[in-house]
Amino acid sequence: MNVQSVLYAIDGISTWVGKAAAWLIIALMTVVCVEVFKRYILNAPTAWIFDLDNMLYGTLFMLAGAYTLAQNAHVRGDFLYSSMRPRTQAALDIVLYVVFFFPGIAALIYAGSDYAADSWRIAEHSNVTAEGPAVYPFKTMIPIAGVLVMLQGVAEMVRCVVCLKTGEWPSRLKDVAEIDVVEEQLAQSEFVDEETRKLAIERAHEIDETARQRGMGGDLNT
Repeated sequence: MNVQSVLYAIDGISTWVGKAAAWLIIALMTVVCVEVFKRYILNAPTAWIFDLDNMLYGTLFMLAGAYTLAQNAHVRGDFLYSSMRPRTQAALDIVLYVVFFFPGIAALIYAGSDYAADSWRIAEHSNVTAEGPAVYPFKTMIPIAGVLVMLQGVAEMVRCVVCLKTGEWPSRLKDVAEIDVVEEQLAQSEFVDEETRKLAIERAHEIDETARQRGMGGDLNT
């Protein structure tokens, strides 16, 4: 198994978890809609529904962290970064990972584990009412999310090392991108002729490629 295969494997884990967690948005939407109906139609609001909403959204937010890192989609102030050569970008990333990322995530895992253990020990529930939802499963997501982000961070460090050696960013596991949506919409359009469709797709690819080369850490290949 070569380095690229290992990177793809870690990307795959982060992507699978992120996409699985994305289904929580359906649960969150359902809870909100039901509560709106109960509150304004039946006049029977639920006291602890706000806590449940926070737990669902918080779990989604935390479990999507590693997936976002795998897609190199976290917000970055890249005015200077995007103008650097790949090796310079990689060197800067290594410094930032070592100084900030790994210590911060390690602290999150350590503190989150104690936080979750205490919650399990007292069988913590929402303190709004005695019938409130259990809090300890939600708090367990803190160290789990930390481990996933740490694993993806190791993959990112490996990418930096490879880039320092080769001068190019290694590829990432492909996922649905905006360019795929553009192609699908153009392909189904009845108002765009074939030549215009091809030119539009080619132009979209050029813009996408330029953006990736400037700061997205390499192409997203399959």
